[in-house]
Amino acid sequence: MQFIDLAKVNIESGAGGNGCLSFRRERNVPLGGPDGGDGGHGGSVIAECVAGLNTLVDFRFQQHFKARRGGGGEGVNRTGADGDDMIIAVPVGTQILEEDGETLIADLTAPGEQAVLAEGGRGGHGNAFFKSSTNRAPRRADPGEAGEAWTIVLRLKLLADAGLVGLPNAGKSTFISAVSRARPKIADYPFTTLAPQLGVVAVDGDEFVMADLPGLIEGAHEGIGLGDRFLGHVERCAVLVHLIDGTQDGVGEAYRTIRGELLAYGHGISEKPELVCLTKIDALSDEEQIEKADDLAAAVGRAPALISSVTGAGVQDLLRNMRRTVETVRAPAAEEDLPPEPYDPMTA
Repeated sequence: MQFIDLAKVNIESGAGGNGCLSFRRERNVPLGGPDGGDGGHGGSVIAECVAGLNTLVDFRFQQHFKARRGGGGEGVNRTGADGDDMIIAVPVGTQILEEDGETLIADLTAPGEQAVLAEGGRGGHGNAFFKSSTNRAPRRADPGEAGEAWTIVLRLKLLADAGLVGLPNAGKSTFISAVSRARPKIADYPFTTLAPQLGVVAVDGDEFVMADLPGLIEGAHEGIGLGDRFLGHVERCAVLVHLIDGTQDGVGEAYRTIRGELLAYGHGISEKPELVCLTKIDALSDEEQIEKADDLAAAVGRAPALISSVTGAGVQDLLRNMRRTVETVRAPAAEEDLPPEPYDPMTA
């Protein structure tokens, strides 16, 4: 499935139905009076989070969404039918913005969460609504209210527990393919990953979601290389896992390059918990491992994890550390969502 994380769509809510101008006409009922019903309300355009979606590719083929208009009122005080709402299914983690791409309308982060994007028009009143003691035969019926029409931008920020970052060819795709069922493209040239990949990782009976993000290079926050387009996905992660290729020269400088890009991008990414790993240690001698680990530790300020996705060395320990970090970060948010404890007079 093609990964699309940005889409622009046009939405329009339904207009309200027109009110009815009608008078009661029955045999042996003189002066029956007005009986025109109101028009129905127009349908609204509503965005709804749906589990199981992880791309906006559907909006590549459909960019126009219009709700149905309300039915017109009828005689005998019959109200017109309300127009059906137009439900737009979006992946969890979708942000809805105005046409400028900056003004946030809604941020949908939970399955079933909804946001009304365009309200349907109200139905017009029929002449029965205007009947009064001084106006016994009103000849007024209002038209339905027009619907709303907007152009909006959908931007997907994947909800992952852990995000893999690093320079191109740092071993991110190999790592996620080794610890999950994700099957990203793997090759010995840069930028093999052109879109984020998600994988579910199981460790010690628990599971968490990991995202493999395309490689960053110096100047990414300014649009160089693949640019900062995919850095937005990192905002949702609880922990960053920074992979450094152990076979390259200057592992400390490689770390500082990516760290600088995260700082320049902002949005709180640089403040997230970070696990730093030296990868591809299967291709290094013991002396080289010690030398590279010392160089990287000097840049990071602490000893990095040493792993090999090919042999599995150090991988389980890293996964356990990732799981503990994710649980620590997510726990305060989960506690805030808990309902207050019920009042117990025995303990008051």
